[in-house]
Amino acid sequence: MTGKLYLIPVPISIGDISWVLPTIVQRRVAEIAHFIVEHPKTARQFLKQVNSKFSLRDLSMQTLNVHTSEKDLLSFLTPLFAGNDVGLLSEAGCPAVADPGAGLIRLAHKNAITVVPLVGPSSILLALMASGLNGQHFAFHGYLPIESTARTKKIVELEKLSISQNQTQIFIETPYRNQKLIEQLVATCTENTDLCIASYLTSSHEKIATKSIKEWRNSLPAINKLPTIFLLHG
Repeated sequence: MTGKLYLIPVPISIGDISWVLPTIVQRRVAEIAHFIVEHPKTARQFLKQVNSKFSLRDLSMQTLNVHTSEKDLLSFLTPLFAGNDVGLLSEAGCPAVADPGAGLIRLAHKNAITVVPLVGPSSILLALMASGLNGQHFAFHGYLPIESTARTKKIVELEKLSISQNQTQIFIETPYRNQKLIEQLVATCTENTDLCIASYLTSSHEKIATKSIKEWRNSLPAINKLPTIFLLHG
């Protein structure tokens, strides 16, 4: 009998872990000895918080990140084939959602391995819930282009798509480029378009605000280096 692949959400900010992970989820994670992780160091910090029943030195950890090739994925299933439960976790938030893991999960399904998603924080859904924008029809685009001209073109494209489809457009940026992105958004979008900026979600410094582009132009927030998610609705 094969083990189960548990998809484990990880807190997206520093704070009381019980605020974002139910006790029963923490208990289940604490019983797992085999993990597939994005960064072993931060994974061990998280597992210490959930009071793993195993010594952190005795835990089995395989690293899965953006550099992992598809041909190497099958080897990650070895503990599962041996009957062991395995936990998949990324740096923060939900595995395989704007993070590595989807290919491994597909492979697990192909090999008839039970996949169990656990309850926990997702910055995408938390921001959408709090934005007041269309939560019935939305799309997540990950990172926008880095180059200025290409990014402006993408912003225009997303705004037009939002207007024509009545669809909320969700995207993120590397924190140190956040300020440049918001400046480009308010310079590019029409003044009646709504923009939600959600920073430091689930932390004591959490800030979420939805305003029109016209309103943002008069009061740009300082979000450089702050973990932030952006939601646009034309």
